[in-house]
Amino acid sequence: MKPLLITVLLMTAALSTAETDRPHYYEIPDAPEGFSGPHVAARMVDGLGFRYFWATEGLRAEDLNWSPDGGEQEGKVRRTSADTIDHIYNLALIVANATRGEPTKFPVEIEGLTFAEKRAATLGFIKQASDQLRAASEADMERFDMVFVSESGTQEHPFWNAINGPIGDALWHTGQIVSFRRSSGNPFPSNVSLLSGKVRE
Repeated sequence: MKPLLITVLLMTAALSTAETDRPHYYEIPDAPEGFSGPHVAARMVDGLGFRYFWATEGLRAEDLNWSPDGGEQEGKVRRTSADTIDHIYNLALIVANATRGEPTKFPVEIEGLTFAEKRAATLGFIKQASDQLRAASEADMERFDMVFVSESGTQEHPFWNAINGPIGDALWHTGQIVSFRRSSGNPFPSNVSLLSGKVRE
């Protein structure tokens, strides 16, 4: 990924809400006004952002390197938390690209990025997708197709598949990080309420 784009994403993820002066997804944003397809999708994406923020907050090197069975069982290498974070980065990029009307080109280049850079960029992708969805009309949803471009060709899928695919998958894998960090001795913060989307002080 180009350095300029990384800089923009880091700036996006670092923006603070005017009300709290805290980073985006420290707490879940206010709900949209009224129910609509785009608003419900945006709220799902915001739920992912909040969960991902706290699942990855305060991760140590030993947490990032942890995997079930020490990384290997019966000759099959298991995914570490760091590998899972790479995967969520890709999923969040796919959703953001869909809402921007841009294709996702594979393989996605993240070589050389630090954990902090990947985390900030992932949160930036999530916020971009949420912002696009909040501003969208029902008709706009028809043009939020996922487009995958690789050496083997181009695939297109409607946004319906983004909901049960990348968004659902990213939530699934965020839960894996929570499970893994508990196993490596650094559990999910107990004062974070997933129901209210708030942090108990």
